[in-house]
Amino acid sequence: MAETFLDALEKLISLYQRVAKLNPALKKHYPIAIVEDQQFLIFDFDQGTYQFQKRASIPMPIPPGIHAAFQIEDYGGRIACVVTPDVFDSDEGYVTILHEFIHCYQYETCEQEIKMKLDIARQAQEKGNFMWEIEHPFPYTAANFTNPYAGFLNALAAEDHVEVLVKRKMLKTYLGLHDYEYMVWQEWKEGFARWIENLVKRHLGMPENKGGLKQPYSRVLFYAGGEAFISYLSKREPALVNDISALFYKLQAV
Repeated sequence: MAETFLDALEKLISLYQRVAKLNPALKKHYPIAIVEDQQFLIFDFDQGTYQFQKRASIPMPIPPGIHAAFQIEDYGGRIACVVTPDVFDSDEGYVTILHEFIHCYQYETCEQEIKMKLDIARQAQEKGNFMWEIEHPFPYTAANFTNPYAGFLNALAAEDHVEVLVKRKMLKTYLGLHDYEYMVWQEWKEGFARWIENLVKRHLGMPENKGGLKQPYSRVLFYAGGEAFISYLSKREPALVNDISALFYKLQAV
């Protein structure tokens, strides 16, 4: 069964070669764990191609359509892109894999160091809450958040730096420490992956992913908002998108 995916993975390599020079975050191929019959089929990159490594048990039920990046305990705890076979059904699916590769890159460079400087992450770790990045009860629908964040997005689009700072300070004041840390974390983690995703799509002549901007807001807002903020900052300080640690602290400080 594993052999059926080798052609698709060769296509991924071919696509990767076309975009690898767009940003340092695209410099490496990561392991891919394909969910099939509630098992992982793990492939890894070696000598210019993906090769099947092993089958492994999955840690939890994984629904169709999943695309994620997390450590695989049965593969030495290595970070991997986790997908179901339908990801290979479209060109957009292949770019989705690259989106998850960015999360692998974040993990292998500076993610853990940054995370442990956040009070929200330290407290979650102390409580054994490993799902806080997804389940944190952020006030997405509160007017004191939605109004300034919508204004923040408008200021980014208008490249109005003074208004960007005003709205950012409003958000920081209203949200408090943990919600503000959460917002910045998601803008950095998911926003940068979305920024790379759309950089790749523009290069390949594909429609960009703009999901998340419509109300009622959800966590996906920060994919789009983070991308918009990063795009704005990249015009003012181009080197930031090549140093994702510095990028995080810039997002946090503005």
